[in-house]
Amino acid sequence: MRDARIARNYADTLLALARKADDVAGFGQLVDDLADSISRDATLQRFLESPRVGAPEKRAVLTKAFEGRVPATFLRFLHALVTNRRQTMIPAIATEYRTLVDEAEGKLDARVTVARPSTPEEESAMGARLSAALGKRVVTHFTTDPAILGGAIVKVGDMVMDGSVRRRLATLRSRMLAGSAN
Repeated sequence: MRDARIARNYADTLLALARKADDVAGFGQLVDDLADSISRDATLQRFLESPRVGAPEKRAVLTKAFEGRVPATFLRFLHALVTNRRQTMIPAIATEYRTLVDEAEGKLDARVTVARPSTPEEESAMGARLSAALGKRVVTHFTTDPAILGGAIVKVGDMVMDGSVRRRLATLRSRMLAGSAN
């Protein structure tokens, strides 16, 4: 929980810098791309996590890699992360940044898990139903998990709506076992 608050604070700072530079989308893309690179490149991840490589060396490598390619304020933000030993939080900061931008724009992200791949029409209909139910524009992100058997599991922020067949069967099983115990 503490790390989530720290990531949120850094994302808030990054959003303030992006607004000052009038490039909220650009900064978002930069932090998303960097977070994606960290998750895909084990060498980069180990470099950023390594206690054997000091902050000055990490800042120098980041400067060499990004200077002239990213806004100077974004590079200074990365330097501050390294100085404060928070560079491993870049993926969490990217997630929180997107959440803050969505909140500012009145959007909600919904993670929808379904048992089989859905059609664009089904995804659009689900987004419309969620938007109507929550009273905000909902952006849906679909994943497939055959283990849920059917139905859907929707996560919006901390709220989880589990309409999966797996959960329904588990509930039915519990009721049947409770009824037979009496």
